[in-house]
Amino acid sequence: MSVQSRSWGLQMVETGLDSEAFEAFLDMLRRFVRERLVPAEPRAFEEDFVPDDILAEMRDMGLFGLTVPAEYGGPGLSIEQYIEIILEIAWAAPAFRSAMAISTGIITTALKLDATEEQRREYFPKLLAGAIASFCLTEPDSGSDSAAMKTRAVKDGDFYVLNGTKRYITNGPRAEFFIVMARTSAENLPSNGHVSGFLIPAGTPGLSVGKHDKKMGQKGAITGDVILEDVRIPASALLGGVEGKGFKTAMKALDGGRLSVAATALGYSRRILASALKYATERKAFGEPIANFQLIQAMLADSRIELYAGECMLRDATRAATRGERVSTEAACVKVFASEAATRIADRCVQIYGGAGYMAEYEAERFYRDTRVYRIYEGTTQILQVVIAKAMLKEFAAAL
Repeated sequence: MSVQSRSWGLQMVETGLDSEAFEAFLDMLRRFVRERLVPAEPRAFEEDFVPDDILAEMRDMGLFGLTVPAEYGGPGLSIEQYIEIILEIAWAAPAFRSAMAISTGIITTALKLDATEEQRREYFPKLLAGAIASFCLTEPDSGSDSAAMKTRAVKDGDFYVLNGTKRYITNGPRAEFFIVMARTSAENLPSNGHVSGFLIPAGTPGLSVGKHDKKMGQKGAITGDVILEDVRIPASALLGGVEGKGFKTAMKALDGGRLSVAATALGYSRRILASALKYATERKAFGEPIANFQLIQAMLADSRIELYAGECMLRDATRAATRGERVSTEAACVKVFASEAATRIADRCVQIYGGAGYMAEYEAERFYRDTRVYRIYEGTTQILQVVIAKAMLKEFAAAL
C-alpha cells in the first residue's frame, strides 16, 4: 500500500492509500460492519457503550488511526477516503462511529494542523494504538457561543492550572486523553485569542468525569461532563506551544467534523431507507404489499432523492478538501442538508411502518430518536445557517 502526503498552504493534505488497497479495505470494512457491528448492537445498547471485544476488533483493523499521517506510522487516509469509511461505519448504530471518530476526526486534525512536533510524536502513537480521546469545548453556559467559555487556564511558572466544567463531551467518561479548550485571558480578545487548547491525559490529578448522560437516542454512544479542579499541567501541554490559537484550531477541526457528521447522517440514512423498503415489501394491506401503493412509493422515492443529493454534496465537498481547499461553507451546507434529510427519512420510515414504527420492538422508532441529534451537534442548523450567510455576505462585499 502506497501512502503519500504533502503540505498545502496551512493544511497537511493526505493523498492516502492507492485505490486498489483502499477498495479492498472498504470491502473488508463493509463485511465487518454487517457481520460484527450490527449483530453487536443489542449488547452496545445494554452496556451503554461499545463492548470491549468489539472495540478490540476495531483497533485490530486500525480504525482509530486511519487519519494519522504516514510519517508518524499511520495510513494517512485522504479526507475523501476517510469520509467513505465513515459512510460505511454509519450503517451500524451510532455508538460504533462515536467511539472512534473523535480520535480520527477532530483530535487528529487538531494535532496535524497546530500541535508541536513533540506533541505529535507523543500522541499519534496513542491514536494508532487505539486510544479513545475527547474534545472538550462545550460548557454548561456556552454551547453555540463557544468563545464565551468560562474554563480558565492560569499560567503558574512552567505550569498551567485549569478550572472549569465541560458538558456533553463525547467519550468523556472513557477517554484516555483530552484536548481541552480554556481561557488564557480573563478578557475577550480579538479573533477569540483568549482561547487556548491543552492536551491532558486521563488520570491527571484534579480531572474527573461525570456520569453517563441519559439521552433521547444514540444508546451506547456515551457523553458526560469533564470536570477540572485545579488541574496542574506542564506548559508543554499547551497545544502548539502558543496561547490564543485554540479557537482557530477548534474551528478548523470542526470543518472536518461537520463533513464526518454529514457522512454519519447519510450512512445511517442508507440503513433507515433499506429498513423502510424491506418493511414496505413485506407488510401487506388490502391483500398486497404496501410497497405497491403510490403514496408509500412517494415516501421511498423522496428519501432516495434526498439521500442521493446529500451524497453528491458530501463528495463534492470532500474532493475539494482533499485538494487542500478551504471548505468551511461547503461543510456547513452539507452538514445542514444531510442532518435535516436524515430526520425526514427517519420520519418517513416510521410512517411507512405505521403503528409498528411507534413500538420499541421495531428499529424504526430507534432510527427516529437516533437521528435527531445530528441537527444539533457540530453546529446547530441555525448556527450553520448564520455561518453560511455571513460567508455569502463577505464574498459579496469583497466583489464590490
